[in-house]
Amino acid sequence: MFKKREKKLGTNSRQLITKQNPRSPISEQYRTIRTNIEYSSFDEEIRSIVVTSSGPGEGKSTTISNLAVVFSQQGKKVLLIDADMRKPTAHYTFHMKNNFGLTNILKKQRTLSETVQKSEDNLYILTSGPIPPNPAEILGSKGMEELLREANEQFDLVLIDTPPVLAVTDAQILSNKCSGTILVVNSGKTETEAAMKAKELLVNSKARILGVVLNQKKAKQSQYYYYYGDK
Repeated sequence: MFKKREKKLGTNSRQLITKQNPRSPISEQYRTIRTNIEYSSFDEEIRSIVVTSSGPGEGKSTTISNLAVVFSQQGKKVLLIDADMRKPTAHYTFHMKNNFGLTNILKKQRTLSETVQKSEDNLYILTSGPIPPNPAEILGSKGMEELLREANEQFDLVLIDTPPVLAVTDAQILSNKCSGTILVVNSGKTETEAAMKAKELLVNSKARILGVVLNQKKAKQSQYYYYYGDK
């Protein structure tokens, strides 16, 4: 049996600055991150990216949602997968229902085309679906590998939101299956030791770390997000 979280649509919704104010300095920082991601590899095209953090509340879900928007604004066909089956948020952020989602596809109950929801031009969302009792097991299944292959065929870029690295193994499992991984840290919250441990766990799982996004960093010029590649 799956647990269902009954909450009204729109509760806990996040503001997407890249949609509401695309000319703002913060939106420009997201476009800078986008550019750095695109130039982080010369050998192969990056088609799937895991976005995670060391702990909760560090901004990974906000980061991945805004990155999905700026990549779609560039003309890429983007799929955002909410694989944080322990605390999913994409349906709140994009004001969508979550009756069906990733869980149903991995359980062979629905297909990708039946389940994915269109947010706007070029941007599609695959919500988590019902909360399963065994997230790590189904994310590490052959069904997940098949889904990623299908998604890579249908979309230019697949972005995957995962739980924090230090909390559970989900991010390590998925990072091993994707082109790259981005670690989000919070300037005022993330401890250096925690960030280093998260990096170590990702490296040990053979994840390809594209870089680190540092948010909530106070700066004279009011920059909000920074990106450091090849960490």
